Amino acid sequence: QVQLVESGGGLVQPGGSLRLSCAVSRLTFSDYGMGWFRQAPGKEREFVAALNPRGDTDYYSNSVKGRFAISMDNAKNTVYLQMNNLKPDDTAVYFCAATSVGLGLRADEYVYWGQGTQVTVSA
Repeated sequence: QVQLVESGGGLVQPGGSLRLSCAVSRLTFSDYGMGWFRQAPGKEREFVAALNPRGDTDYYSNSVKGRFAISMDNAKNTVYLQMNNLKPDDTAVYFCAATSVGLGLRADEYVYWGQGTQVTVSA
């Protein structure tokens, strides 16, 4: 069965950086767009970033644009989310997901999900 496994979360001070990884298995990587979502306590899951299957088109939420970058390594079947200049409002569980839509911007467009990795931004 398809597996998506996130890693790289942790505790970081405001202004710091983290790189999340999402290792994908049993899925034809080039057929799926990939995305990152996050969910803070008491809030709904929200879109963060998306990348189309070819890896040449990306899209970001306004709250992270200019600070986060999504990328993929086809040889490693891994998707990354580089997060810079982190803020306390970025604290959440971060999920990676796969979609057959292409460039999915909504959670309901994604069919496969990882279990998430916690990111905490605090002094």
